[in-house]
Amino acid sequence: MSNPSSSSINSTHLVEQATQVFQKGLNQMAEKLAAQASGQSSQQMLEQMHAMQPIMQAFGNAATALSAEPHMLMQQTMQWHQAHLALGANLMEQMMGRTTSPVVTPAKDDRRFSHESWNSSIFDLMKQSYLLTSQFLVSTIAQTRNLSDFDRSRVDFYTRQFIDALSPSNFLATNPEALSTALSTKGESLIEGFQNFLNDYNRGGISTTDYSKFQVGGNIAVTPGTVVFRNHLIELIQYTPTTPQTHKKPLVICPPWINRFYILDLQPANSFVKYMVEQGFTVFMVSWKNPTADYKNVGFENYITDGLYAAIDATCSITGEDSVNAIGYCIGGTMLSAALSVMQQNNDKRINSATFFTTLTDFSKAGELCLFTDDAQLTALEARMERDGVLDGKSMATTFSMMRANDMIWSYVTNNYLMGKQPFPFDILYWNDDSTRMPAAMHGWYLRNLYLENLMSKPGKLQVLGKGIDLRKLDLPMYMVSAINDHITPWESCYTPFAGMASKSKRFVLSKAGHVAGVVNPPTPEGKPVKRSFWVADGTMPTAESWLKTASETQDSWWPDYASWLSGQSGPKTAALKTAGNAKYKPLGSAPGTYVLEK
Repeated sequence: MSNPSSSSINSTHLVEQATQVFQKGLNQMAEKLAAQASGQSSQQMLEQMHAMQPIMQAFGNAATALSAEPHMLMQQTMQWHQAHLALGANLMEQMMGRTTSPVVTPAKDDRRFSHESWNSSIFDLMKQSYLLTSQFLVSTIAQTRNLSDFDRSRVDFYTRQFIDALSPSNFLATNPEALSTALSTKGESLIEGFQNFLNDYNRGGISTTDYSKFQVGGNIAVTPGTVVFRNHLIELIQYTPTTPQTHKKPLVICPPWINRFYILDLQPANSFVKYMVEQGFTVFMVSWKNPTADYKNVGFENYITDGLYAAIDATCSITGEDSVNAIGYCIGGTMLSAALSVMQQNNDKRINSATFFTTLTDFSKAGELCLFTDDAQLTALEARMERDGVLDGKSMATTFSMMRANDMIWSYVTNNYLMGKQPFPFDILYWNDDSTRMPAAMHGWYLRNLYLENLMSKPGKLQVLGKGIDLRKLDLPMYMVSAINDHITPWESCYTPFAGMASKSKRFVLSKAGHVAGVVNPPTPEGKPVKRSFWVADGTMPTAESWLKTASETQDSWWPDYASWLSGQSGPKTAALKTAGNAKYKPLGSAPGTYVLEK
């Protein structure tokens, strides 16, 4: 039998602990809010208001369009009302002990209501009412006529943000699992949750993984190698061969500069770099500098000349080859495309074959990112970057998270704050939060010329290094990997311009995953069940739909297919290089280098 006095002492201690945590937290929040308010200029507030104007205008246009269709709105409202009447009838039936079928069920991939406690009567009613109202709002927007596609997409996007934020799973009083946990832990989960909230508030973002479990150069980005070149923009890593012989033609990888390079060199089990080294390729990796305000005037062309070109020159010098095979990932692939067009016009043959990972060159259908790149929002963003010199990496990270708000925002609100749990350690999410800044000149040019004006898709209109870019004329061997669930670079938009390029050797792969997992897609270890697949075919069909009909689906990872294709572009094998660098490009330190560690 428990001791009442001991129980009383424990309860008192818990109350005191909770009081201290909450009081400390409120003081910290008040201090930080006051500092933010005092540090925000009237100019910054005007910039924010200016950026909101197109969003408000879109909702105004939607309201006007809805007012012109009272019949449709009435019909939608009546359907919503009738569904709720059926929901009420179900509740009455359940109170009398009868079994009913739900009026509405969550989507298969909606994990917010997966816990069995959501099936109890009052919470089930709340869940279904929320889902019905969500469907009503989204359906009404979709059926509204006399609304431009762009305004419809914008209103739909921000309406879904509103819907996701107001899910009953996001609030303690309406989340049965969180309430049950609070009762079973006697309130300790709430104290832990508030402490987690304070920690995230002070660090400036929601924790999506256990950051203490990872260390760059410790257990991620650990493939052995040497930094053999450094300038103001890049470090170049030469990876140590693990095979006696390697293909003559080296491989140079240009990752996106929006995040760190080690997305392609995570842990040994899912490192693309390690895999390619083991297949007998001499691999070099570009590691981008994390820009500061001093880099304000560094532009897109600098990323080509001081990034890609500098890496190629060093690689050719070290290996003794006159050309390389190149990979460009996302924005790195967009840069590679432009550079190839310039090089072709200059009769520069330093790139033997080109590989693109989830790369856009036609931005007319660039997914939901287009919603953030109208003229008004870009003007506000440019003013901000002009003042700061760079765009803070957290801004881009927030934008990407909003595109999958339930998975990337609200699931962690529930787990970290309502349940008082620590997020699961996940290397990809650790990398995702390790964001970098963008120089004002480069990022402004990129968003305005590519996203807003879409000049790269218009032959000769985009000027880079004094040449008009025309991707239709590219005729070197090419390989592209896209992902069927990619919400950043839709695969159809990647395929169409790729199919229109002149090359007679084009291979297109469609991975069964998303923007990151579609690329970080290692072969399944022996004895483990295969959970992934990809479609592959030559990129010669005129449309994405016709290509998919002719493509064959292959189980497991696309990495072996790529290694086989690249071996055909890389020449015979010769003795592997015994040392890193050479007399001109002397070793500067071990991988992963210093730039990747800069915060």
